[in-house]
Amino acid sequence: MSTNAACYLKPSIQVEPLFNQWYAWVHMIPPATAALNLANRYLTIMASYVNSPLLHVAAVRDPAMKGAPFIDLDGRRVDDVRDLLDRTRDQCRPLIEFAAGLTDLNRLLLDRATGHAMEPLYAEIPEPLQGYVELCYDMNHRPAYRVFESLLYRSDYYRASSQSLALTELRQEIPRPFVMSTPRLANPETLQLRVPFADPALDELFHMKTHPASYGYIVEQFGLTGDEERVFRSFFTLERQPPPRAYDGADIRIRYFGHACLLIQTREVSVLIDPVISYSYPCEIPRFTYADLPETIDYILITHAHHDHILPETLLQLRHKVGKVIVGRNLDGLVADPSLELMLEQLGFPDVTELRDLDEIAIPGGRIVGIPFLGEHHDLMVQSKTCFMVQLHGRSILVVADSCNVQPGLYQRIARLLGGADILFVAMECEGAPVSWIYGPLFTDPLSRDHDRSRLARGCDFDEALDLVERFECDQVYIYAMGQEPWLQHLLDNPLDEQSKPILHSRRLIEACRKRGRMAEFLFGKKEIVLERRDTA
Repeated sequence: MSTNAACYLKPSIQVEPLFNQWYAWVHMIPPATAALNLANRYLTIMASYVNSPLLHVAAVRDPAMKGAPFIDLDGRRVDDVRDLLDRTRDQCRPLIEFAAGLTDLNRLLLDRATGHAMEPLYAEIPEPLQGYVELCYDMNHRPAYRVFESLLYRSDYYRASSQSLALTELRQEIPRPFVMSTPRLANPETLQLRVPFADPALDELFHMKTHPASYGYIVEQFGLTGDEERVFRSFFTLERQPPPRAYDGADIRIRYFGHACLLIQTREVSVLIDPVISYSYPCEIPRFTYADLPETIDYILITHAHHDHILPETLLQLRHKVGKVIVGRNLDGLVADPSLELMLEQLGFPDVTELRDLDEIAIPGGRIVGIPFLGEHHDLMVQSKTCFMVQLHGRSILVVADSCNVQPGLYQRIARLLGGADILFVAMECEGAPVSWIYGPLFTDPLSRDHDRSRLARGCDFDEALDLVERFECDQVYIYAMGQEPWLQHLLDNPLDEQSKPILHSRRLIEACRKRGRMAEFLFGKKEIVLERRDTA
């Protein structure tokens, strides 16, 4: 391939965003959660691997230990992990000290904040936190604090210099190590682009999936030479790639891309929900990929800040074609509920809108309405979550993701207010992960095993889902977001068998719906649904 050749980025190129060589899932972007995960999760995992690599080898081979904190490197990379551990302690010292400061502050408040004025305690705030927190009480006089998240993003605690992207060509379905347990180390087939996530050159790179550009120009943007340039060159092709195809049908088309990812389209508008998208490579499972997306995505909707619903890996590859991103509004300053708006702005998205419950946005042919999202977050005070009702041309599509219908009275009121829904998309992971799985590093003291196991992240069970179906009088019901597609396993490590509780409850829901004359289906891989428009305009 000559330097001046007009070429395409191959559709089989996997792109993993990294923070300090660890997969950059959603909690690795905001400074406070990144610091706590780095100090309280990753340092511990790396030290354990260096001390007992064979323990990790045995644990990774045990199906019962899927998703547990064990490094999947076959015990052969001890020296590399030790080097990463030492570099992390050195280069990320400010973040480690910030995390220790949060722990010390929590203990200070628990010991000293007894309902009296907080003012004397400000002088005792740990030095790394000085100027970044406010002390307060809740209405039951229990002490708390909030961080000034906007200020943290503008401080040394937001380390764009620790960000990079690892590019690898996929020639077949290759299982990836679980994102929270295994660092991404150098290998001959992977190129690491050492650029911050917000770098606009990434937009030009990913635009080349469907629009050719000069190879010489794009390699110059990243300053690659020698062996790195030779690997980079192998990621491009002169073979013409199909251009994005617009939807020109008269009705409403919904495409299921796997897990919780839905693309809703009319001639006038495209809406993409919770984008987690497969690459193009040989695979037995029929699926939609990046190549099936339109030229422009008018709206991206994010239901909540779990790593299988908001994925920087996918979002960065779509940034160049996205109009507006819509997210739930968080509780400002709570470490467990970082701002999705601030995070996406730091990822380079220029137009992000926060939605409160029942806020709505007008779109061509209809509107998007924010619907309250119940449960799923282990009883933590998390507000940056929202379900969506998308109303287009006289039809309504209700997307509730992992919302757990533990209070049917809420959705009874919503149905009275907004009316029914033609289609319901509902998750039925009714036996989810304990609170420590995602949020463990954020706690000052670990929960007891009993508390940890009782506070599961779960979606609806059979009774809760059936109540939604009947409450909104849904004609079509789709069970989705169950994490079973193989391109999701590095995020969830959650294989279900025929006797798993979520599968049994899903079957019951499908049977119950069909007995009531409603269409019901468990989604997997891909699905296309066409809703006939009912308006006459």
